[in-house]
Amino acid sequence: MNILLINHYAGSPEMGMEFRPYYLAREWVRMGHMVTIVAGDYSHLRGTNPSIETDFEESNVDGIRYCWIKTGSYEGNGAARAFSMFRFVGKLFTHAKLLVTRYKPDVVIASSTYPLDTYAVQKIARLSDAEYVHEVHDMWPSTLYEVGGMSQKHPFVQLMQIAENSAYKHCDKCVSLLPYAKDYMVEHGLQPDKFVHIPNGVVLSEWVNPQPLPEEHLNALEKNRDRFIVGYFGGHAVSNALDALLDAAKLEDDPEVLFVLVGKGVEKERLEQRAREESISNVLFLPAVSKASVPSLLQWFDCSYIGGMDSPLYRFGLCPNKMYDSMMAGLPTICAFNAPPTPIVVYECGVQVSPRSREIVEAVSQLKEMSEADFHAMGERGHEAAASHFTYVQLANAFVDKAFQTT
Repeated sequence: MNILLINHYAGSPEMGMEFRPYYLAREWVRMGHMVTIVAGDYSHLRGTNPSIETDFEESNVDGIRYCWIKTGSYEGNGAARAFSMFRFVGKLFTHAKLLVTRYKPDVVIASSTYPLDTYAVQKIARLSDAEYVHEVHDMWPSTLYEVGGMSQKHPFVQLMQIAENSAYKHCDKCVSLLPYAKDYMVEHGLQPDKFVHIPNGVVLSEWVNPQPLPEEHLNALEKNRDRFIVGYFGGHAVSNALDALLDAAKLEDDPEVLFVLVGKGVEKERLEQRAREESISNVLFLPAVSKASVPSLLQWFDCSYIGGMDSPLYRFGLCPNKMYDSMMAGLPTICAFNAPPTPIVVYECGVQVSPRSREIVEAVSQLKEMSEADFHAMGERGHEAAASHFTYVQLANAFVDKAFQTT
């Protein structure tokens, strides 16, 4: 089967995020399918972007054919990023026949970080008589007005809403990373039997022989080996509720507890300055590590923290990669979100609380005071769940079985 997956920001372990298209595609290639990923040459998520001279240049990454479209670089979420979206989907639409002729897809996936790609994908699917699968990562345009503060009457928001409705109406299947999005999608035109939930997950091979940590991390963590480490890893943004974690650190009166924050982001410098100014001495900041080093990092944590500022978007559920990494590492997890039950609750492998400092401190105390046997059992439940239900081998197979009609 020929699979054409379209994702503006698709990356790889070498290039950087986002990883999901690569991991699914790699498994489909191993199943014997031909997979082509069409992506933009620039993404703010990647650490390294490809260098191309013309549109539709190709490269091969681990048996996956990548087809690159020149979109132009940008910073932030302003007009330049919006313009790159229009360039990407415009070129897809204009050159739909070229893509059909070159790749002859049986299935076309709009792996959609924004819904404007639906028009080009609908055209490609129609010209090739292929199945159209619409995969939803983020709830656009809800994100724009529920989080970004844009008016629902803003022309860009309305354009996104029209595109989202069209995607739900015309797709053959809709794959959602978010488990509780079905009712919303049905309200916006999706037939109920077309909804499929396939979350993020883990790659087992990355846990067999992980990349070691840099010396800076090893030295810092070794000095605190005897303390109870509450670890956070990932982006340092307002949305990650890291101020709530610092508030919890201020309230925490147990000297054996240390909060370790590993990563980078627009908020990191401010958070470090806040910790200095407020003399929050039980917090340690460390630089980001490569994805290949995450398993090595998590070996040093006693429990993991993931959090999010209150947002109406969380009513659709959660699917952060770090949640599945924490589960795979066997770490009891503090999930600080106001959201429906997560796998942390379903598999009883941690504690889900509101992103409030007092509740976070209470969760830390609850975990630290557990018996060794109960604490280990909690972590083991998470590991078993991740290994049994959330590997990309299983997710890729589920995608084929539930979302593809052509096999």
